[in-house]
Amino acid sequence: MAKLDGNCNIVNIIGPDVLTLTVGSDIARGPNTPRPACRGYLHKRTQSGLIKGWRKRWFVLTHDCCLYYYRHKRDEGKRQALSATKMEGAEVGPDTSLGKPFVFKCHPQSGFRVYFFCNHVWVDVTKHNSNLPPLAVKNPDCLGLLHKMDKSKDSWVQHYCILKDGCLYLYSGIRATHAQGGIYLQGYMVREQSYGAKNSIIELKPPSDEFRTFYLCAENANENKRWIIAIKASIKKWLPLHQALQHYMNGPPEETRM
Repeated sequence: MAKLDGNCNIVNIIGPDVLTLTVGSDIARGPNTPRPACRGYLHKRTQSGLIKGWRKRWFVLTHDCCLYYYRHKRDEGKRQALSATKMEGAEVGPDTSLGKPFVFKCHPQSGFRVYFFCNHVWVDVTKHNSNLPPLAVKNPDCLGLLHKMDKSKDSWVQHYCILKDGCLYLYSGIRATHAQGGIYLQGYMVREQSYGAKNSIIELKPPSDEFRTFYLCAENANENKRWIIAIKASIKKWLPLHQALQHYMNGPPEETRM
């Protein structure tokens, strides 16, 4: 569980946070308007009206610790927000009660309502990509042959791999019709390590012990380094909320135009 202070800093981190929003400045803004701390699409659970379920909305978290959401991305700055919630002191943390992955709940300090959000978009996209042939995945972050350590057999198994938006898809070969599996890399640490007789392999270490550590190996050390750089860059596209906020708040202040 985490709490947001008045400057949108995360305090009292108790467990892993599953909110994922992309950080960027792709929305036009006024010359003296600071960039939002975080923005992106999420699915919001609703229990009002005739339709109950999850609705896709565009969310913007500003530096005054207020969370706005709009019907579409294009509405930001052009239309009034559908809702604005003050997030100072809010409790934010993962939720497993709804039986869905990547769900988190938010309980603002003011008010009794608890909000549930889910990053369905990323999950849906990765599922779609895993059902495609490897060369049909558009604009991959990296591709090529990798060997993955199979600890049950104590051997390295070759895969044709596609890296795309923080997910590594594993194929039996370049002519495969779909991926054999995928590794969700959110929160993983990536580094070069030695393993057994190999002096250079890629270690993917998870954020907690409940997940597996993966070991991969390319044809040589230079290829390993190329993959490590690509994997790190791909993971950074999908930062957990507390990392995104800390990354922004610790960076240099944004210059404003006069």
